[in-house]
Amino acid sequence: MTTRTARSVLESASPVEMGRQGSETRSKSIGAIVMAAGLGKRMHSKLGKVLHPIAGRPMVLYVVDLAERLTNRGVVVVVGHQGEQVKSVVEAHGAATASRERLQSLLEPAQGRTNGTRDAHPVPVQFAVQAQQLGTGHAVMQARDVFKQMAGGPAGSYLILNGDTPLLSEHTVQALLKLHACEDAAVTLLTVNLPDPTGYGRVVRTRERSNEGDVLRIVEDKDTTAAEASITEINVGTYVVDGPFLFEALDQLQPKNAQKEYYLTDIIEMAVKRGLRVCALAASDVDEGMGINTRQQLAAAERVIRRRLCDRWMEAGVTMIDPDSTWIDHGVEIGRDTVLHPHVTLEGRTTIGEDCVIRSHSRVTDSVLGQHVLVQDSCVLREARLEDHTTVGPFAHLRPGTVLRRSAKVGNFVEIKKTELGEGSKANHLSYLGDAKIGKDVNIGAGTITCNYDGFKKSETVVEDGVFIGSDTQLIAPVKVGRGAIVAAGSSVTDEVPADALVVARARQVTIPGWAEKRRALQTGVNRETLNVKRGEKSDRVTRDASRVTKKRASVSKSNQAKNRARS
Repeated sequence: MTTRTARSVLESASPVEMGRQGSETRSKSIGAIVMAAGLGKRMHSKLGKVLHPIAGRPMVLYVVDLAERLTNRGVVVVVGHQGEQVKSVVEAHGAATASRERLQSLLEPAQGRTNGTRDAHPVPVQFAVQAQQLGTGHAVMQARDVFKQMAGGPAGSYLILNGDTPLLSEHTVQALLKLHACEDAAVTLLTVNLPDPTGYGRVVRTRERSNEGDVLRIVEDKDTTAAEASITEINVGTYVVDGPFLFEALDQLQPKNAQKEYYLTDIIEMAVKRGLRVCALAASDVDEGMGINTRQQLAAAERVIRRRLCDRWMEAGVTMIDPDSTWIDHGVEIGRDTVLHPHVTLEGRTTIGEDCVIRSHSRVTDSVLGQHVLVQDSCVLREARLEDHTTVGPFAHLRPGTVLRRSAKVGNFVEIKKTELGEGSKANHLSYLGDAKIGKDVNIGAGTITCNYDGFKKSETVVEDGVFIGSDTQLIAPVKVGRGAIVAAGSSVTDEVPADALVVARARQVTIPGWAEKRRALQTGVNRETLNVKRGEKSDRVTRDASRVTKKRASVSKSNQAKNRARS
């Protein structure tokens, strides 16, 4: 049959038919197998291929998430190279997701969670180990026993995904599942046409023209003939396979190929020879067919996903002055009417409220920003929490544990670590605040530092409400400054300051009138004496040199006269 597109499949049925077909598909039960065992030799990395991050997230998680949303029997992740690390990443992600969903269930009524959300009881995610990497067919074989042990037993059909295809969309895979169900196929595969198909398996059909004719087989790149190598329709590596047929066919695989591996793709030719139906769906977006095998492909996938993320947030009401230079990680949340200037980076699980402004060259990581927050240029925020109407920067560094209460202000060249800056308080210039608790309406003068480390341990500084700290002050922890106190500029505070007190902790100023003038006069006299001495030394040296020259000339003259008398 001619290859269908995702759009044509999803548009071919009415909403009623789609609902009926979806129910039939779900009742048949669908399991998912994610292949994540490969080494990824072409990445030339110590890190397993599927663990490489894209937009701040290991690529395998994009695929696992997709599998969880579209199946009802369970997901088996087949691990091999660095299997324990892959397992840990997937399990940690699952635990975090479950925690967020429990919180959401408490905050929202059940009827509010409809389209696009998971069931109340998410499908289980389990693991199978491929101890030896003997090919994709061998990898899928490892999942059989795991599914047998799941509640309900083996699935009616299986969605098979590669852990290195993070660009696949839910829309496309839904169409693949629908086509498989509508056509009652044994195997349905996802394809795409590439200008340069090098490195990918080719889809061989009954007609030479791409996307026409029935699918006959898949030929891996290293096994192609010259004619097959010219085919531009490639196998993405995403399939839906009838359950009973899948494992029966896998048992018959033979490693008769250049790689000496068990190819999953060989089951397609088996199905054709048995007269079973094989269908193909062409992805509407060429990017979806990209498998990540090299650093270049990793970078290309990064660009695609980051652009998708920018588009998503702009559609949600976020303004980006230059989306191409705005980097947003997958786990970031942004409120509407927030403005992001060029070269802003938002990383990790950062949450930004509404009506915020983040200016150029600032990086915000794993932080929470309230409403109406202003982050000026060239700031770095990590694991910080900023309440509404706070201002930071430019050139400020907020380190883990920093909390800025409502309307607090942090100015240029200020570094804060594990410190709470109270409501309305401000540290405008050139200060370091570490391990401190600072109350409301406190002024931190320029050049103030909390001396929180004595070489052995960190100690806390407490500054209560309404305190005025003058410029160039050192607060030697542990120390407390009481409510409403004033600390004079240049003080080194080592003892507790009572409330409403003035503390001056610096050396007393000593003023000696006329001292500078006397010093200049004395210096001038010394300079003159030194100059005269130097002139005398130079005069004596010249006289001595002249005397030596005169004596030498007289000696030469006498010698010449003696020679002349001898000749005569």
